[in-house]
Amino acid sequence: MKQVIVVNEALALPRGKLAAQVAHAAIDAFLAAPPKAQQRWLRDGMPKIVLRGDSAADLRQLLEAALAAGLPAALIEDAGHTVVEAGTITCIGIGPADDDAINRLTGDRKLLK
Repeated sequence: MKQVIVVNEALALPRGKLAAQVAHAAIDAFLAAPPKAQQRWLRDGMPKIVLRGDSAADLRQLLEAALAAGLPAALIEDAGHTVVEAGTITCIGIGPADDDAINRLTGDRKLLK
């Protein structure tokens, strides 16, 4: 059981902005998960991994794949108050869900550094 956040690396967001966007994705995806998955993930210590995405198009495709696989997912579009324009896709949260199900979609991606 884990959650994965994939960040749009094309934006090269400042660290503070990046942290806020990842937090949005984590919460929104959590809220999209079934209650039993939420409880199990909380009990397991809320494991999450942050990975690299190439572009907004990459994140949109990942959203479609996650939803088609029946995984909870949330695509984050910025409100546009600070660094990027309104509607800019910054990241996607997937899960909490079983590791294997998430790994089928994201297992080939690199960790965000």
